[in-house]
Amino acid sequence: MIQLVLTLILYLILVIPVGRYLYHIAAGMHTFADPVLDRVDGVIYKLGGVDPQKGMNWKQYALTLIGTNGVMMAVGYLVLRIQSLPLLNPNGIKGMEPALSFNTIISFMTNTNLQHYAGESGLSYLSQMLVIIFMMFVSAASGYAACVAFIRGLAGKTKDNVGNFYADLVRITTRVLLPFSLAGGLLLVWQGVPQNFSENVVVQTLEGTYQVLAMGPVAALEIIKHLGTNGGGFFGANSATPMENPTILSNLIELYSMMLLPGACVIVFGKMMGDGRLQHAKTNPQETTLPVHSEGITARLLGKEGRSIFLAMGILFLAGLSLCCWAEMQGNPALAEIGLSQAAGSMEGKEVRFGVAQSALFTTVTTSFTTGTVNNMHDTLTPLGGMVPLLHMMLNCVFGGKGVGLMNMILYAILAVFICGLMVGRTPEYLGKKVEGREMKLTALAIIIHPLLILSFSALAVATSAGQAGVTNPSFHGLTQILYEYASSAANNGSGFEGLADNTFFWNITTGIVMFLGRYLPIVIQLAIAGSLMKKNYINESAGTLRTSTVSFAVILVFVVYIFAALTFFPALVLGPIAEQLTLWG
Repeated sequence: MIQLVLTLILYLILVIPVGRYLYHIAAGMHTFADPVLDRVDGVIYKLGGVDPQKGMNWKQYALTLIGTNGVMMAVGYLVLRIQSLPLLNPNGIKGMEPALSFNTIISFMTNTNLQHYAGESGLSYLSQMLVIIFMMFVSAASGYAACVAFIRGLAGKTKDNVGNFYADLVRITTRVLLPFSLAGGLLLVWQGVPQNFSENVVVQTLEGTYQVLAMGPVAALEIIKHLGTNGGGFFGANSATPMENPTILSNLIELYSMMLLPGACVIVFGKMMGDGRLQHAKTNPQETTLPVHSEGITARLLGKEGRSIFLAMGILFLAGLSLCCWAEMQGNPALAEIGLSQAAGSMEGKEVRFGVAQSALFTTVTTSFTTGTVNNMHDTLTPLGGMVPLLHMMLNCVFGGKGVGLMNMILYAILAVFICGLMVGRTPEYLGKKVEGREMKLTALAIIIHPLLILSFSALAVATSAGQAGVTNPSFHGLTQILYEYASSAANNGSGFEGLADNTFFWNITTGIVMFLGRYLPIVIQLAIAGSLMKKNYINESAGTLRTSTVSFAVILVFVVYIFAALTFFPALVLGPIAEQLTLWG
């Protein structure tokens, strides 16, 4: 328990400077790297014919994002199909078949990285670098760019300008993802993660048998898969293998890599909301407002509005982590009945070098921050332990990756102020703007898309022979496998219950559709909400205004999230992990 507490405390210390740095980039402020990187960015803009000062409205921003991603999908698909060519292919990997190529290219462009193949045997080095690593950078940068545009819209500094997508994409890549990846990659190489272009190596083990060890640019892929909350492993076993994650120190590097930027996005939100209100106060000094409340240290570090959002996410995260850790510490009652000691907890599917505590933490982090990387096999978690990552992907607002968690949590915040407004008979307000019919319709639509994708496609899989054919356990666990696969796809997470035989035409096509819709539909709707709110005038704070920067609002927000989850997902969870847990208890 002490190691978990210390790990999280260090995270809280690290996320503050990273958040302030990301805020400077998002706001177009000066950074220490500008003298060098401004020239790099200038070359990129010139080659691409981009004017970074030319702003876009929310429609232009959304269309540019989707169009750019679409072109990259087409090119990446072609590379996967022709990867059998003798170019950076020392192991003679064959071209990927059409349905799997379709699934793979959507998976990596949507920042899902759901892998229906084994990385070391399914991809050439050319595909690993030109498609996988490249898209890990671009998909992450696209997500963070959308998040930054969304925040700008909420801040309302302009009436119809959320920024320039190309400028955001470039700045996030050159100033955040590339330098952080370089530093983190070198640390992983130091810990023993391979980084080469050698062919596979055959070694003799201590048992006298021979084993093939896959080589390649592992460290380069490993760091961006965590930093960009991508999750796809170079190896089929992902970060559970020592080739990707050899030591406890490398495990911490990977943990912090996937946690820092999503947490930093909340700080960006808090700081930019403060900037927006300050600008409004300067341009409208005649307006009367209530006395300004004194700011504590948390408000200064996270921003007043960011503080409540961060606290709500933190409560959800800690609740899930506590349940997962407790469930895994209890061990497996079925194994205890046949005389196997469960004193160390449930060690099935876990690496001894990490143990139960770090495995439970990694599991909760990777699905809360929607990364998808694993350092243990989620299919072997206890039913309640496995329900935590499943539930957090269903919620899709517990920090989340590439800014997604923040955007989704703000939707719940809008829903919360709407409910509170109805209870007191007052027009709901959020961030100094009236929340009216258009915003609520869009918010409801954005929130409902996620469970609709998960539950409808799960029902399709259960109802068809093609879907049932992939289930390796036809009991309650089998339903959990199906729910997990589509929850992972819709949340753009990518982890899986690997007992599911998912490399089939049915699973490749259906999960590809879910990943695509789960990625782009919410982004478009969220940008539309931001575009609608940014055109509205500020409303003076009054005695009846619901303050959304308080601890009490954070608690309200947590209850709203859990109530929504209970209403939408509880029946499915009862038939899956909860029923399976009850069978173990006998």
